[in-house]
Amino acid sequence: MTRQFETIIYEEDGPIGTITLNRPANGNMFNATMCHEIRDCINDIRRETRTRVIVITGAGDKFFCIGGEKTDMEDTNLYAGVLPVLDMYESIDRLQKPVIASVNGFSVGGGHVLHVVCDLTIAKESAIFRQVGPMMGSFDAGYGTWYLEDLVGKKKAKEIWMLNPKMTAADALAMGLINKVVPDDQLQAATREMALELANRGAFALASIKAAFGVRHGGVGGMSRMSHDLLLRLNLDTDESKELAKSFAEKRTPDASKFGH
Repeated sequence: MTRQFETIIYEEDGPIGTITLNRPANGNMFNATMCHEIRDCINDIRRETRTRVIVITGAGDKFFCIGGEKTDMEDTNLYAGVLPVLDMYESIDRLQKPVIASVNGFSVGGGHVLHVVCDLTIAKESAIFRQVGPMMGSFDAGYGTWYLEDLVGKKKAKEIWMLNPKMTAADALAMGLINKVVPDDQLQAATREMALELANRGAFALASIKAAFGVRHGGVGGMSRMSHDLLLRLNLDTDESKELAKSFAEKRTPDASKFGH
């Protein structure tokens, strides 16, 4: 991919694609442009096969992401007057490839939801996790609550959302919020090692696993993703499907005698 972006940097390293949130002076906060650029970048990745794993991280060494920019939320030109973060979260959740959050600093508010939506999270020891929505009169009523409950349980998820504790990387690891903690100076190397390990797994198997995890919360969309992207693909490879497609193209009656149930 050769596209240039305003608020993110996209780089490829073999099978690994890395999206870097590139607004370090603003805590790598989302604005409308960043939400759209992450969505568009991931949709581009979806259409090619050379990239097997995505990493999302923040520019600099202090912030992963500290949420959405308040001024953009007040822009009345935006749909419903809020940031289009759902487009971004959905693109990550629906991507058939695994996404790793490499948390290199503060992961706060919407930035906390961002790492929760990713499939795996690796963090440096000095990283800080916190949900501050209610402290600012804000909240996330979908991915940030349901997926968080899946990770840490309902009572702990409510504590994180209602009391807004500040959590160290060690705290987050102990409660199952993240997958791995490494020394600060080893984060990049450890992230690459994890990504390469994923890249050596079966791509179709990983896509199937990710889709399976998404079915419960996905409703019709989740079921459609599972049945269309996975089951339909398998069905198209069967003798029955091939014979029916061939007979239709040849305008003849299919030989159904060979198909059993």
